[in-house]
Amino acid sequence: MNRAVQLVRHWFAPEEGPRDAYVARWIFLRALGLIYFSAFYSLVFQIRGLIGPEGILPASEYLASVERSLGPLRFWFAPTLLWFSSSSHMLMALCWVGIAASLLVVLNIWPRAMLVACFVCFLSFVAAAGDFSGYQSDGMLLEAGFIALFFAPGGFLPGWGCASLAPRASLFLLQWEWFRIYFESGVVKLASGDPQWRHLTAMDQYYQNGPLPTWIGWYVQHLPHWFHASTVVATFALELVIVWMLFLPRKWRIVCFLIATPWQIVVILTANYAFLNYIVLAMGFLLLDDRFLVRFVPSRWLDGLHVADAPAPEMEVADADPSHGGLREHFAQHLRALRLAVIAVMLSWVFYDTTVPLLQMAWRSIPLPVSPIAALDPFRIANQYGLFAVMTPNRYEIEFQGSNDGVTWTAYPFRYKPQDVKQPPGIYAPYQPRFDWNLWFASLGTWTQYPIVPRTEEALLNNDPDVLELFAGDPFPDKPPQMVRAVLWQYWFSSMDEKRAEGIWWHRTLLGTYAPTLAKDPEGRIGIVMEPTIQTPEP
Repeated sequence: MNRAVQLVRHWFAPEEGPRDAYVARWIFLRALGLIYFSAFYSLVFQIRGLIGPEGILPASEYLASVERSLGPLRFWFAPTLLWFSSSSHMLMALCWVGIAASLLVVLNIWPRAMLVACFVCFLSFVAAAGDFSGYQSDGMLLEAGFIALFFAPGGFLPGWGCASLAPRASLFLLQWEWFRIYFESGVVKLASGDPQWRHLTAMDQYYQNGPLPTWIGWYVQHLPHWFHASTVVATFALELVIVWMLFLPRKWRIVCFLIATPWQIVVILTANYAFLNYIVLAMGFLLLDDRFLVRFVPSRWLDGLHVADAPAPEMEVADADPSHGGLREHFAQHLRALRLAVIAVMLSWVFYDTTVPLLQMAWRSIPLPVSPIAALDPFRIANQYGLFAVMTPNRYEIEFQGSNDGVTWTAYPFRYKPQDVKQPPGIYAPYQPRFDWNLWFASLGTWTQYPIVPRTEEALLNNDPDVLELFAGDPFPDKPPQMVRAVLWQYWFSSMDEKRAEGIWWHRTLLGTYAPTLAKDPEGRIGIVMEPTIQTPEP
């Protein structure tokens, strides 16, 4: 067997996969199933209001536009089962199939097939959801979910999977994703030129200005500047230096895990970033081996688990002689070769598509083809990451209000966004309220950039039940209001003394109307009755 073939087998042949990562794989796949569950569970309550036939951004409209533009290529550039139907029943079927499959992954029942179902259902939503799916967390989940198809053990009840090894490249690519999430985020902070990172003030207002703060973040916000400055330094140290321990010997990877894991837990408690931090947390366990993890496994669960004292030596697997076994063995040999080729091509493609953008961050004109990157882009399985390149200096909130006379306005209550100044910020992650989340992004731009705002106004005028489900209640239960507007508030945390004396967690001040005020005439036509008083919030 020549050197090239040995190299291919070493990285991509499942039978030569790592024999000291059974427990880490088991933990990661159970966590991945729970993360998929959280994603689908949150969509059950939102998907019809977001992209349903009567939703804010109907998937049917988006897919029709893609079909007009791309023709037959639409199936590649918008890979979704919603091409068959984008009805409310189809949308709910995607969610419930995803929920069932994710729970079976958690139960370790036919994990590889169930991960295929999870991936296809979630990709079907992401590919058709437009503005409601442009998050880095969605890309993280799809990338990890795709690689997990090669990483998961085969079989219906695989247990620890000791009889079904994973290709070495699949483990590395999951570790590689973990590394890139951190490292690329550190690089973009330096490259952005944001003075808040340079002056160590990026964390001073971070806890109140993120999409969905938590009550724990409220308390952390009130710590002195030296603490926040030290967390900036620690962030750079972790993202740019410590994560390189991944490529060092075993003991350094364990140290890296023991640093990064508490860090992620603190982030989860102080900010709601949906399932983003849970993905990073779960992938962190892949830095560990069985010798470290087995001590935490209950003894009654150890049946069938083979823990090596050290990584097993590499074994050269001889090619089978087709003369010994006849046609059946000859056919099986060709299937194994085909499987090896598919694994090698797909995982190498993902590695190339994730490595080139990383290299381009330092060498923009690197002479490497980018067409393979563009080809995989619609599937979101090879992504570039970069969290918090520029910190948001202020917090703005869009609020929808209805009125029957144009004088008295009543607000539609949100489920998760800050609104009532006496209501403490909650902890919702990994649940992802995509409507509330998108409104935070919209508040940093203009209504023309974010059509979800005027679309929501129209839906409220029409008393759309699916869109009303995105809110905590309907202040006009008998009939919809005559007019709806979207106003913009600026929010900031109250002080400790104000909270003790007045019971308030927030201050807020009204800046004006964010989008055109809409009204419905007696014939049912919707029109603009007042232009917005502000074009964009001041930084």
